[in-house]
Amino acid sequence: MLMPIDKYFDPSPVMNVCTFGASPFLLVSDHAGNAIPCRLGDMGLSAEDLDDHIALDIGIFATCNWLAQRLDAHYIAQAYCRLVIDCNRQPGVPTSMPEVSDGRAVVGSQNLSASERERRVSEIFHPYHEAIGEALDARTIAGRKTVLCAMHSFTRHMADGVARPWDIGVIHGPSSEVGDIFFGVLADGEFCVGRNKPYGVDYDNDYTIPVHGDHRQIRSIGIEICQDLINHDSGQRRCAAILETAFRTVADQLGF
Repeated sequence: MLMPIDKYFDPSPVMNVCTFGASPFLLVSDHAGNAIPCRLGDMGLSAEDLDDHIALDIGIFATCNWLAQRLDAHYIAQAYCRLVIDCNRQPGVPTSMPEVSDGRAVVGSQNLSASERERRVSEIFHPYHEAIGEALDARTIAGRKTVLCAMHSFTRHMADGVARPWDIGVIHGPSSEVGDIFFGVLADGEFCVGRNKPYGVDYDNDYTIPVHGDHRQIRSIGIEICQDLINHDSGQRRCAAILETAFRTVADQLGF
């Protein structure tokens, strides 16, 4: 479990770390938590489901918490289970509130009414993305150089059994300047690094990089970390330390 959740209390969808950080990097995590609104019960999910990759990006909150403090970087994380609403999907697409995830039924998201869908968007999705937008607006007004970094983790094996050999993925859209630098820096280390692996930016469905990065013409990058590297405390701290060095090298190469 990521954090103790009071079954009678719904946490804020937005978690902030180092809000006034001086780093040019703004870190965000769309799938950092696994909270479920009290009114939805367990959505038909087991405790094992809620601790698994279908519910959240395992290890990413702790890793980015350490990384944000090491970099003095503002970090905005989303507290709710991605099976309630996926905050990296455009509202209305099928994967926004999936009925099935990696072969497992999500009973609490089946046959949803229009009012229930809108409630999840208004209570979770909008506050989280408004927080990112406000942070980016403030940095623009202040004339700060910014790189938006969407931080995720991925499972080594999906239910289809196909192995994913990468330790870290560098994800970027058509504008590859920042992705090229990150890929070069990370590939020069100990990790097996993939470019747009295990995922790329899906412009038909994704939200964070297309809207907050491309639409605003702000440099943006996605970093995917394999969960077996960061599903324990020592791995989270170690990965944060390695990423700190990489991020500082990228900043130097960008002239920040």
